Amino acid sequence: MFSVETAMFIELSTIAIFVLTVVLAAFITKAYARTRKLSSFFWGLGLWLFALGVMLETFFAAGIYNNVLIMIYLFIVALLVNMLAFGSMQLVAYKRVQMGYYAYSLITLAVLVYSLVSSNIGNVLITHVVAGPLPISIIIASSLVTFPAAVVLVWTAAASYLKTKNKKMISIILGVIVVSIAGGLYIAAFPAFLYYSEFIGIVLLWFGFFSFGEKKSNIKKTRQHKK
Repeated sequence: MFSVETAMFIELSTIAIFVLTVVLAAFITKAYARTRKLSSFFWGLGLWLFALGVMLETFFAAGIYNNVLIMIYLFIVALLVNMLAFGSMQLVAYKRVQMGYYAYSLITLAVLVYSLVSSNIGNVLITHVVAGPLPISIIIASSLVTFPAAVVLVWTAAASYLKTKNKKMISIILGVIVVSIAGGLYIAAFPAFLYYSEFIGIVLLWFGFFSFGEKKSNIKKTRQHKK
């Protein structure tokens, strides 16, 4: 059971997270429309899925729940991590590694779908928060999707930072990792941390993608250059 304060934070944070995620997803989608980079496409798709998952959490907080909604939610939680990893895999130069991971992902996602459809999930809400135990088949199938994806994200993010030395990448790297791990936290039976990590992750991504201080600095430099 959650304390009153924790439950209140979770309910309010889901609304804030949804708004922040939609804005950030729209920003990255716009970047894809401009550059046509597949990495931006998959990262944007992952964030739209993240927003959809958070929207379902607001439904659950409002007491709207059924077996179909929870199956969709659990699939989205795993799929969004996979899409973020797909985006990061675009930065990998080895095509065989890319194709191997894509094939593995398709197989494990199919296994997850089968596990969700064939399992009796029941009501996993505790005080309107997704926190109940899941069938072991779903835990295993979800872990086969999320944990390798998290490894891909950490690996590619670290490699990108070492290559670019861009300090803004640190916030983006941490945000992507936290958001991706968030899906695994519920699966690993740490439901409360799922909501905290979602909030922290999206804030980190905002700091990374929307570097207000850096923009102001660039404006000043431009003005000085004109003078």
